[in-house]
Amino acid sequence: MASIEECRAALEQLSRNLAGSDGDVRKAAALDRSLTCHLTDLDLTFTGRLRDGRIADVTEAPGKPATKADIRLAMSGDDLVALVGGRLNFASAWAAGRVRLEAGFRDLLRLRTLL
Repeated sequence: MASIEECRAALEQLSRNLAGSDGDVRKAAALDRSLTCHLTDLDLTFTGRLRDGRIADVTEAPGKPATKADIRLAMSGDDLVALVGGRLNFASAWAAGRVRLEAGFRDLLRLRTLL
């Protein structure tokens, strides 16, 4: 099972990946939205803000998200680390129910470029 530190590092890497992207990916990541990532196996939620093409102001708290963010992810810590590391395909993980993504319809349309 991935540790909290490994999951935080994965989110930081994802933020760097988004910041270094260009074209359609950069445009999709340029949203200004609240974001939560609930790690089901650790029962821990990372909360932050997708802003200017990166994930900013990341905090962590035990349990499920306290508030409903604009973009909500839920998965195991291992799956988060594997997704960011390129060892797990998002579409396959989502189709298999390993990853949940909830957002408004317009955000989902923009985020599909990231997936």
